[in-house]
Amino acid sequence: MKLYYTPHTCSFAPHIVARELGLPLELRRVRLGAEARVVAEDRDYRELSPLGYVPLLQLDDGRLLREGVAILRYLGDQDPAAGLSAPLGSVERAEQDQWLTFINSELHKTFSPWLFHPEYGEAPGRIAGERLQPRLALVDRHLEGREFLGERFGIADAYLYTVAGWARLLKLDLAPYPNLAAYLTRLDQRPSVREALRAEREDGRS
Repeated sequence: MKLYYTPHTCSFAPHIVARELGLPLELRRVRLGAEARVVAEDRDYRELSPLGYVPLLQLDDGRLLREGVAILRYLGDQDPAAGLSAPLGSVERAEQDQWLTFINSELHKTFSPWLFHPEYGEAPGRIAGERLQPRLALVDRHLEGREFLGERFGIADAYLYTVAGWARLLKLDLAPYPNLAAYLTRLDQRPSVREALRAEREDGRS
């Protein structure tokens, strides 16, 4: 499989999951922007992803998956015994989907204008900062006394780690959210996270 990614974006979440499961994966770095390019191939990325965003997963048979949550679910389901995707039909899977949806719609989409669209001016950052407070507080309350979102590390954790980690890039004070801050620090040390970071750094130097 090939993962089309850009550092510091949501494409890091499926990269973590693939590393967690030991799935063979080829990295394809994408330079985002009006003329999005696949760096190593100097190819127009919009030929693959018409809207020009990451992640994109190309399967072994050539089919393309373009939405992050769908990619996370697909990867997690490749090894059911690993437990990164909760079992089909279980309450735990519905709860996992609940977190995936929340992270996607309430955190990811709130962070994005602030982090990735400076052309919008200062207002989106101010509004995003205000909107994030109750949302991060909800996550923080859930993580009290918990190591992960569920009973064990799962695909939603890879997504939360990636998106909530953007607070660090924005120098957002996490002191009001001590459980979330501790969660991010714990996952910093997870082998799959460290391997994915190292692989993206090395890919960027090649």
